[in-house]
Amino acid sequence: MNIFSAILIIFGLCLFEAISSVDNAIINAEVLSGMSKRARFWFLSWGIFFAVFVVRGLLPWVIIWATAPQLGFWGAFTAMFSGNSHAVTAIEESSPILLIGGGVFLVLLFFSWFFCEKKNCAFSYETTVMQKRPWFYLTTGAVLALALWLAWQKSFLMVVSIVVGVVVFLVTHAFKMSAERKEKELLGSRASDLSKIFYLEILDTTFSIDGVLGAFAFTLSVPLILAGNGLGAIVVRQMTVGNIERVKKYLYLKNGAMYSVLFLGLFMVVRSFGLKVPEWVTPIVTFTIIGFFFMKSKKLLRSCTASI
Repeated sequence: MNIFSAILIIFGLCLFEAISSVDNAIINAEVLSGMSKRARFWFLSWGIFFAVFVVRGLLPWVIIWATAPQLGFWGAFTAMFSGNSHAVTAIEESSPILLIGGGVFLVLLFFSWFFCEKKNCAFSYETTVMQKRPWFYLTTGAVLALALWLAWQKSFLMVVSIVVGVVVFLVTHAFKMSAERKEKELLGSRASDLSKIFYLEILDTTFSIDGVLGAFAFTLSVPLILAGNGLGAIVVRQMTVGNIERVKKYLYLKNGAMYSVLFLGLFMVVRSFGLKVPEWVTPIVTFTIIGFFFMKSKKLLRSCTASI
């Protein structure tokens, strides 16, 4: 991999992490507004260390170890940073297991948003399908059946990975669904700052799963993942501090993030079945999709401002 590809991947990861975590930043800002100055400082300083180096460092390690257990727990850690040919080969041979599970997780994440969530609709067809839960179950069932059938032809471990991807999606989705209710409870209660920080750290961990799994669509190089996702996590913290109201004005950024999630998931799935997708394609597609929805949001914002 040349230096240009590495830089492209890092910035692509940073952008994807930041945009896909807009919801996380909004919740953080709301909860932090009711906390003491000392607690806010702790979350925005030590919290960054925990988010960047612990969560986003630990998750790739666990994922590599789970998909390439022959490396061993410590071997998976050293493999992330070494150029050992045996370790690299083991990770590449196990990559279909990682990619299929992560890809299915991301596709389900998109379907959940597309069919079930209230959203700022950028296109008329989004309005048509919004909150059509039966369509979600039918589409999800058909996609999972196809994925399981194809995976069964290739590897039983790929089937297991799909099941794990579904379970992880259900767990994280359930927590995110309760996040809004929990946020209102915290804002309207006298809960301690410590309990609020604990809640925000758990929420950040849940959102980081999306970013870490999506990162493997960009590259299997963990150092690049740590660099890109780490920068993205810092950007999210900066949005939380001073720019969240401005970010919220760009109504279609979430749409861009979710369409990026769909394409990243599809890239991971097709790569798990042996189709070669150059690593530079993923960040280019991410930049293009998010850039399109950013410009669409900016155009809407200008028209609203002009009409006032």
